[in-house]
Amino acid sequence: MLNDLLTHNVAWSKQRHAEEPDHFACLTALQAPEFFRIGCSDSRVPANVVAGLDPGEVFVHRNAANIVHFSDMNLLSVLESAVDAVDLGRESGLEARCDRLTEWSVIEGVRRVCETPILQRAWARGTIVRVHGLIYGLNLRDLDCSFGPGHFQTIHSTQEAAQ
Repeated sequence: MLNDLLTHNVAWSKQRHAEEPDHFACLTALQAPEFFRIGCSDSRVPANVVAGLDPGEVFVHRNAANIVHFSDMNLLSVLESAVDAVDLGRESGLEARCDRLTEWSVIEGVRRVCETPILQRAWARGTIVRVHGLIYGLNLRDLDCSFGPGHFQTIHSTQEAAQ
């Protein structure tokens, strides 16, 4: 399944390049959105497409039911990024550091998803769910940080076993 995703990305990238050779170079310069959209996490509703905007013209936070709550750290971090830091990668010398920070953030996010009681219960009942860490920028990078049943235990589970 992950290989299919990566293969589809390569095919899509080649097709976009064939149709519009400057597509990715233009996207690199375009991350300066005027809009911040809080939208539904429904995968059928791409934020820029339904708004008639090109990629890079709208900064998006997606969640179930478009809920905004002041304690939602994901919403707050996206909002802060949209308001304060969207141009951070353009400052000279910071792009590589930002890329590395993004990689660490994705790896940590994978770990935290795996720690959730939702995944722990699913794995305990034998459900085959895998969590993969990928970065989508102007290319898709597999961070080789994938976990599935039997590959991860929460600290809570480890403490229970020790008692």
